[in-house]
Amino acid sequence: MAELKLSETRDLTRIERIGAHSHIRGLGLDSAMEARPSSEGMVGQHSARRAAGVIVQMIRDGRIAGRAVLLAGQPGTGKTAIAMAMAKSLGQETPFAMMSGSELYSLEVSKTEALMQAFRKAIGVRIKEEAEVIEGEVVELQIDRPAAGGAPAATKTGKLTMKTTEMEAAYEIGGKLIEALSRAKVQSGDVITMDKAAGKVTKLGRSFNRSRDYDAIGASTKFVQCPDGELQKRKEVVHCVTLHEIDVINSRTQGFLALFTGDTGEIRAEVRDQIDSKVAEWKEEGKAEIAPGVLFIDEVHMLDIECFSFLNRALENEMAPILVVATNRGITTIRGTNYKSPHGIPIDFLDRLLIISTQPFTEGEIRKILDIRCDEEGVDMSEDAKVLLTKIVTETSLRYAIQLITAAALACQKRKGKVVEMEDISRVYMLFLDVKRSAQYLMEYQNQYMFSEEVKQVEEDDPMRS
Repeated sequence: MAELKLSETRDLTRIERIGAHSHIRGLGLDSAMEARPSSEGMVGQHSARRAAGVIVQMIRDGRIAGRAVLLAGQPGTGKTAIAMAMAKSLGQETPFAMMSGSELYSLEVSKTEALMQAFRKAIGVRIKEEAEVIEGEVVELQIDRPAAGGAPAATKTGKLTMKTTEMEAAYEIGGKLIEALSRAKVQSGDVITMDKAAGKVTKLGRSFNRSRDYDAIGASTKFVQCPDGELQKRKEVVHCVTLHEIDVINSRTQGFLALFTGDTGEIRAEVRDQIDSKVAEWKEEGKAEIAPGVLFIDEVHMLDIECFSFLNRALENEMAPILVVATNRGITTIRGTNYKSPHGIPIDFLDRLLIISTQPFTEGEIRKILDIRCDEEGVDMSEDAKVLLTKIVTETSLRYAIQLITAAALACQKRKGKVVEMEDISRVYMLFLDVKRSAQYLMEYQNQYMFSEEVKQVEEDDPMRS
């Protein structure tokens, strides 16, 4: 096989919107793997969080691969939150791919191909190579500003002065490195590693020599020693890519651009076999390491018997990731068959799973979750309003109540208030129906809706009605 092409993943600035689980920072476990009552955005579910913590520890230790975990529980009991917390706990070094079971039926590729691509997105390859880098403490950074009228970033030039404990030198830098330095927010006193050829800058921390510059540090500032020896040195650099990225780059004429367009299409089995052989060769030579990650499939009951058969076989592969699936179904029909099974999952596949059960939240836990969501969404809410919202959760659902927080904040702004009060909660509660009230409304006015099944049933039962 020809030499495999590898793309270098560029660091992109992410703008993260406030989502349903954006407050999750981890599993909230202490050093003894016990669940704290409320920590890292997680509340309650102590047993499920402890079990998830054990799985995370085994993944870190590299002790399990090709295993599967099922998160099972009623709607709104934090199954997806636990999966997201596992991803956060594992960190960015461990690949984590996420998909919904219903996605498979709206893709242009076959179901098994979509599952295979998802599997390979969750398998990382750490490729090691030696590179010429410059490592030292930044003494001064000068950027020549373009004349009035502006100029493209590529035409900018500047000078970077760096030092170690033994020497100091100045380097001429171009637009690519200036952009990388700006993105990393490098300033005088920072210790950095710079790859001039690739235009990549890594900030290692702040020099101990600048530890007294209190105005330039924060609570998360990391201090490191000023490097010794030569400024220019050869270091081992690790590039992290997934098997799917390598597949796409080597199977499409447009190369790595297919990763951005999403037009990956079907990838031939022979291409994957060649890539697997090459990666295995790199592993034997010590040039690469395989890092099995985590694939999370939500709504796993939406998969059909064909998909479950594929997963059964795929989990036996030596490079399979950890599979985490979630469902809120009880005993139901397996899609694609007439047979019923717990959670809509075939018994032979269910036998492979470690099952983690989630329980309904208590009233005290619900209150803590609402406090966390108010903080996350930047909403000031009075105690009385939170009590009312907690009561609404007990009568409706947690998801419904959480969605009322921002709506109530907007209602508060409308009356020019600063703190959300009970009247704001009551107003949006009347504006937006929950499932129970919506169903009651349908039952009351069902004869005014088109294609009502209840009306048809009544007409069949009463032949005298015309």
